[in-house]
Amino acid sequence: MGLRANLLTRRTAGVASTTLALLLSTAAVGVVPAASAFSAAPAQTCAEPADVHSDARVKAGAQTKHEPNELTAAQVREREADLAGALRERANFRAGAGAGTLATVTIPVVVHVIQENSTRAGGNIPDSLITSQIAVLNQAYSGATGGAATAFGFQLQKINRVTNPAWYPIVSGSSAERSMKTSLREGGKNTLNIYLGELSDNLLGWATFPKRTLDKMDGVVALNESLPGGTATNYNQGDTGTHEVGHWLNLYHTFQGGCSGSGDSVSDTPAEASPAYECPTGRDTCTATGKDPITNFMDYTYDSCMHQFTAGQASRMLTAWNAYRAA
Repeated sequence: MGLRANLLTRRTAGVASTTLALLLSTAAVGVVPAASAFSAAPAQTCAEPADVHSDARVKAGAQTKHEPNELTAAQVREREADLAGALRERANFRAGAGAGTLATVTIPVVVHVIQENSTRAGGNIPDSLITSQIAVLNQAYSGATGGAATAFGFQLQKINRVTNPAWYPIVSGSSAERSMKTSLREGGKNTLNIYLGELSDNLLGWATFPKRTLDKMDGVVALNESLPGGTATNYNQGDTGTHEVGHWLNLYHTFQGGCSGSGDSVSDTPAEASPAYECPTGRDTCTATGKDPITNFMDYTYDSCMHQFTAGQASRMLTAWNAYRAA
């Protein structure tokens, strides 16, 4: 299964939809929190989850030494309880300040291009790949590629090029990654920082989940050649960026939790036992209703196979934005 012809044309042309007409409620329609989420968190401020996990995207057939792909059930419970606590805090703040919630959001984006040297092989990708990536994000999150429209649009603010062999390749969880992000990250919690370079352990990318306090590790890391027009075969239409930004906006993988429990905490993504690779049309790994969501941006399929978010995912992202990232 490949991209529909009109979708491929849109992506090739770099046409992005800038109209976000969908006004989503922060009531989180379609979101299924962990069973104890609202009762587990105390009424007062609770501690944030430890900053020990980021979510990744992995190539088909890749043998990774480090695959930060799926949270444990305990980590999901902790995150869902924290989201409930953050929502209560924000509701109390808004009531006191007379402020409302956001229904549409334009996210400023700062892109850091990490280079070993000035060659393309050394990480020096052209600006055109980056502007194409922003166009792909706007298409995906506006629903132009065939999924639900979300509240989010993306606006490139800056491209920052850094030549530093000590940070190349970017190694997930390393002291060098921490040094890189601590030195380079810009903006507040609402600013998306994307770090591009060659990556360790056959990973396509990874991202942090939102937190109530600004963390210098916050952001998205993506393989430079996964951008639209890059050289990463089957993964060069920009959907690694789409996938990782989904994590940055609080989405789990569609296969989170397998066939049992609350899964990815979204009710309209069918349960999936394990990651789907390539484009296995008709795959159905769980007895629950619905075939595996192989076309969802939060699975592991080829870029040509994935083209949608669901309404529940759109709602969950906006709920999380208003809880964690809204000013």
